[in-house]
Amino acid sequence: MNGEMQLSDAGIIVKNTWLDLVNHVSNVKLHEFVVMPNHFHGIIEIVGAGSKPAQHDDNLSNGNLRYERAGLEPAPTKDLSEIIRQFKTFSARRINQLQNSIGAPVWQRNFHEHIIRNEADYLRIANYVQTNPLRWNEDCYFANAPMDCNSTPP
Repeated sequence: MNGEMQLSDAGIIVKNTWLDLVNHVSNVKLHEFVVMPNHFHGIIEIVGAGSKPAQHDDNLSNGNLRYERAGLEPAPTKDLSEIIRQFKTFSARRINQLQNSIGAPVWQRNFHEHIIRNEADYLRIANYVQTNPLRWNEDCYFANAPMDCNSTPP
């Protein structure tokens, strides 16, 4: 409505589940996002990714420990696939409870990702996310869509 999404109860669940991720995943920062009627866009920053240095006690008399990048101990982070799995699972479970449709699919199986490599890329993608509701009337699932979802775009 007027370029702004009016969320359904299911949309509110998706929004709240997204915002709640920071309470369950310690290595994320959430940036721009938008809940659309048939999809979701969000920018997520994974902080501290990589291997944690492995500690080795060389029985040094001074009690110092030596650190190596052994790669045997993963850093206490979750990768994007796991974070998205949590987001989809938690939101789908709540939506299915709301709609009394336990186990019904809510989300598509996969997701699209893009690694943001610089500020210009971030600004372009953030703008796309923020302005996505303005393009809703071009989506094939919009009530008066200019095209059918089963047809090939011109």
